Amino acid sequence: MSGASVCCIREPVVIGPRRIVCLTEEPTEVLYALGEQDRIVGISGFTVRPPRARKEKPRVSAFTSAKIDAILALQPDMAIGFSDIQADIAQALIRAGVEVWISNHRSVAGILDYIRRLGALVGAGDAAGLYAHRAAAHVDAVRAAAAALPRHPRVYFEEWDDPIITGIQWVAELLRIAGGVDVFPELATQPLAKNRILADAGEVVRRDPQIIFGSWCGKRFRPEQVAARPGWDMLGAVRARQVFEIKSPIILQPGPAALFDGLDALHAHIRAWAPRDD
Repeated sequence: MSGASVCCIREPVVIGPRRIVCLTEEPTEVLYALGEQDRIVGISGFTVRPPRARKEKPRVSAFTSAKIDAILALQPDMAIGFSDIQADIAQALIRAGVEVWISNHRSVAGILDYIRRLGALVGAGDAAGLYAHRAAAHVDAVRAAAAALPRHPRVYFEEWDDPIITGIQWVAELLRIAGGVDVFPELATQPLAKNRILADAGEVVRRDPQIIFGSWCGKRFRPEQVAARPGWDMLGAVRARQVFEIKSPIILQPGPAALFDGLDALHAHIRAWAPRDD
């Protein structure tokens, strides 16, 4: 038709995977925070952040196991998980033709970089950069507040009770940022849990922490069980009733939760301890 013009309406370009299965909690939290939750088709059964994720997405994995058939039925174009512990899950999915990204970061800096990398993967690099910047600013603010405390307690963090396993690197870093002094700094840099096992529980007694934090992944932390260990009744933390649970979803997953709620929980207890005279 003379004088007529034809307008071409283009569909928005979608960058990166469109159907993602999150095998752990942190990719789910990050993708929701970036507004990219529609890409998620399946999540870990341990996911609690954000709460709506459990209502909106099917749960298809634990940490050391996964429902491979259920995952494949979702027709994912990528699965995202964490650590060598998920190697068998990753292998099964790769053999079935699914692209898999297993991150293995272990530090606070690694968590911030993870946010940026995941954002870039789904075409949300700018939003991820802003989110990482906000997290880093929060960490710096807590660090500054902690530096102003009058005292800094010796702190023991327990990740598991049988065998006794001390805290992983990002947890130890957050302890220091929150104002505490990690009593097992030499173990914190060990990436594998088996290398953070305490062969001698008496070593905790010798280092005499003034605060004990526990986060037993997948089960409730029991301060009374800790206090009942041989010789542990003499610990400063036990005598002063400074034994606290930090919920595992906010401290043992290497994602935003640890940098916000996990760090805040650690700092709140340390800040409350600092003015004490015992």
